[in-house]
Amino acid sequence: MIFNSIVFFVFLAAFLPVFFTLRGKAQVLWSLVGSYVFYGWWDWRFLSLIVASTLIDYVVGLQLSSTESPARRKSLLLISLTANLGLLGFFKYFNFFVESFRDLAAQFGYTPPASTLNIVLPVGISFYTFQTLSYSIDVYRREIPAERSLLNFATFVAFFPQLVAGPIVRAVDFLPQVHQAHRFHRIEAMSGAAQMLLGFFKKVAVADTLALVVDTVFDEPGVHTSIGLATGVVLYAFQIYCDFSGYSDIAIGLARVMGYEFPANFRRPYVSQSFSEFWTRWHISLSSWLRDYLYIPLGGSRGGNYLTYRNLMLTMLIGGLWHGAHWKFVVWGGLHGLYLVGQRVLTWLARRLAPDVTVPGWIKKPVLMAVVFTLTCIAWIPFRAHSLEQAWDIFTRILQFDSLDPRTIRNQFHVARCILVVAILLGFEMANKRFRLHEQVLKRPVLAAGLFAAGLWLIALLGTFGSQQFIYFQF
Repeated sequence: MIFNSIVFFVFLAAFLPVFFTLRGKAQVLWSLVGSYVFYGWWDWRFLSLIVASTLIDYVVGLQLSSTESPARRKSLLLISLTANLGLLGFFKYFNFFVESFRDLAAQFGYTPPASTLNIVLPVGISFYTFQTLSYSIDVYRREIPAERSLLNFATFVAFFPQLVAGPIVRAVDFLPQVHQAHRFHRIEAMSGAAQMLLGFFKKVAVADTLALVVDTVFDEPGVHTSIGLATGVVLYAFQIYCDFSGYSDIAIGLARVMGYEFPANFRRPYVSQSFSEFWTRWHISLSSWLRDYLYIPLGGSRGGNYLTYRNLMLTMLIGGLWHGAHWKFVVWGGLHGLYLVGQRVLTWLARRLAPDVTVPGWIKKPVLMAVVFTLTCIAWIPFRAHSLEQAWDIFTRILQFDSLDPRTIRNQFHVARCILVVAILLGFEMANKRFRLHEQVLKRPVLAAGLFAAGLWLIALLGTFGSQQFIYFQF
């Protein structure tokens, strides 16, 4: 079940009234039932994976809380790691490793028979396995107590607003809230509904509209000029941002309507002035997960520059592979690793070679933002391309500068429409940052009604409808 579908709104209309009517364990049980229906609507057979992951980590957590033996505690954590990463590895990377092995064998003149298995990737498996893993690790570290209620823990794992595409919610943030009674509160409902509306605008009016142009560019790059290809890449940067942050807004807003508060997952990442700042603004739940459970355990920035650079590269390479079973995602992660390492090296050189040089902020800020955005767009090329060969072809053809005439851009009407919806979104984000519109909406019902009406009108006027899936469903 996807958010931008009629089925979802019918589901929500049936779920929410009952949810707010119930109290205590009945409310939690209804949340779990609704979550399983939401996920099972796609393919009920894969509910068994969620149930298996839930039971394993629930039992591991209880056992960790009842033993003091360091060896036994490590063994229990290893069970959780093996089970979750084993499920993730089999369903997500089996075909990847088989195909990579066949390609490698072919280099030596041997062509093994093709695998007869066709492993289907369960939606959301990357998100809920990381979520349950963080719980087991936190209990192992004694940072949180083990959850005694299987019902509460199962709801934490399967909570439907963020189940299939995040954000990755930590147990320390969710479990204390599931113990509370959740009643309907007008202010929270208005705030959550406003964020949901923004998410739908990002998805339906911006991301799906940009997809009409982006898909034509990456499906047939050979018919586009350099400026046309560059335009497609820039539009993809905004498409994936609006698609994924739109999902996060809907998920966080829906959770708030239900009385749950989730951390933000995006904070205007394209205004970043460095790549370390970018990763505090983009997919925050994943970047913080990789920081806390991979980068820091590897040693973080302790141990000197070489080990820091190694840890950054390993973290970003694994972060790239998390996105999908393809070498193009590894390249994307590797580029961001190089960006982070390069940023540290250049900062060190600047301090050593020109310690007294200062650049005015009005020059420095836009230049750094432009550099970070440009390099981010370059990294998006292999991420979106169908293959590494196509990504290299697009990149080199952009650098040929065979035409800088905007009139050579294909589908100019659709491109103009894309620029319009992006401009509307950026204008709203700037106004929201300056005037804190989300707070004004809660204080002024008339303003709230006007903005809601305007948002619905813009979605109806500018939206591209057809229930297109969210990009991050494939990850």
